[in-house]
Amino acid sequence: MAKILIVGCGDLGGEVARLLALADHEVIGVRVSSKPLPANIQVIQADVTQAATLAVLENLKPNIIIYCVAATGQSDENYKAHYVSGLKNVLTTQVNNDKLQHVFFVSSTRVYGQKSEAILDETTPAIPSDFGGERLLEAENTLKHLPCEATSMRLSGIYGNDRLYLVNMARDQSRWPQVNSWSNRIHRDDAARFIVFLCEKTIQKQMVANCYIVTDDMPTQQYEVLSWLANEQGIDTSNIKKPDALGGKRLSNQRMRSTGFQLQYPNYQVGYTHVLQNV
Repeated sequence: MAKILIVGCGDLGGEVARLLALADHEVIGVRVSSKPLPANIQVIQADVTQAATLAVLENLKPNIIIYCVAATGQSDENYKAHYVSGLKNVLTTQVNNDKLQHVFFVSSTRVYGQKSEAILDETTPAIPSDFGGERLLEAENTLKHLPCEATSMRLSGIYGNDRLYLVNMARDQSRWPQVNSWSNRIHRDDAARFIVFLCEKTIQKQMVANCYIVTDDMPTQQYEVLSWLANEQGIDTSNIKKPDALGGKRLSNQRMRSTGFQLQYPNYQVGYTHVLQNV
């Protein structure tokens, strides 16, 4: 059993907390909201952008920290506050924690801003093209200076039962993008399960890499996904002219797969079939 601190317990972090608690670990969740987490999970109400609210973390001495915070707005200032300053604020509370073994940072494939026909993996240099990617990469680089092990998990587009952006877009063809691009995604449940999987490997003192792209097996053109979703919802797409794919990126999950982790939803059709059954 390990003591695990999860900073950011929204949709994804909350599911990670639930799964770790089920595995009999001592789980402490930090969140801005006062909304409770499932039973057996201690909740600390704090804001990573307000360092003073984090003082309570100093005496917890967790073995593992999972930083799973989400920005609350699309601005450089907001991203810096939540991903860069917020992470540093949390890590500052742990300078005297000699029990800390590993820090996991939930990042994003937004750090890959380059346009490329190649399939990108963790050995591909991350070249951000916007403030979001730049701040996420800045936060990742913070991990390089820690006295313990650390891992960045670069998640592609998350979808699931409460993440219906593309499902709703597919219903309204006026909202479809004018440009067809390559896209990548991961089901929320698989993302949570992989984070837990890496935690268990750390606890068992097995090797964990410093970076993983967390995405499913099938990069897909966005129009293909939207057309499939529309047809599954009984919407005629025969009048849609599919533009050539321009831009976007195709991502490899080979490193994630090489850990032995098994995806429950290896492609968008399997994943969205489950989602549509619950809409």
